Amino acid sequence: MKNPFLFLAGLFGTTGVALGALGAHALKEKLKAGIIDSFQYDAFDKGTKYQLFHAIVLLFIFFLYRSYPTKLVKISGWLFTIGILFFSVSIYFLSTQPITKMNFSWMGPITPVGGILLMSGWVCIVIQALKLPKD
Repeated sequence: MKNPFLFLAGLFGTTGVALGALGAHALKEKLKAGIIDSFQYDAFDKGTKYQLFHAIVLLFIFFLYRSYPTKLVKISGWLFTIGILFFSVSIYFLSTQPITKMNFSWMGPITPVGGILLMSGWVCIVIQALKLPKD
């Protein structure tokens, strides 16, 4: 697949909506029951929001790459993809530890790395914008 970002946008969009629904319903019940706290609930919600937002960005990257098939645009798409995986997925595991009864604390340092990768994807877009020919 020369330009996988449409597929990735759809994948992250679908799973983001599903996980958002899980958080809004199942995790809300766990919050009410005192199994998770509001910090964990809010973290899970933030993970889904960042995933959904960046799924839309990947859709944008798909179309941008068709018009400007540059290395920077492609790199930005991969930075967003890996950033979603590191940021959102680590948050999902960390915030559901009381439910899964599994220790995912080793994932704690992965979350900020994901955030840095997401920001790096945006920086690539800025650099690419500065390289576009002037009208």
